Amino acid sequence: MKKELYDMLSSSAEADKKKALLTLDLLSNNAVGIGDHSTGDFYNNAEDALNMLVDADDRLNTLEKYFKNKSKRQLNG
Repeated sequence: MKKELYDMLSSSAEADKKKALLTLDLLSNNAVGIGDHSTGDFYNNAEDALNMLVDADDRLNTLEKYFKNKSKRQLNG
């Protein structure tokens, strides 16, 4: 895999991971911000954030497992 493609995929997964962690933090530490929403919305937002986190971690682990240890020549280019 070309380094540029690997970097793009990794960056995208890292960004999703950070979004998910931020969302979970906001939901757990700033509950007043969701006061106009139902508890169903709250639970759905929490589930969505957790799913995004799991997906991002899976993507990062897959990249690491299958592509990180390939030859430096492949990753560099």
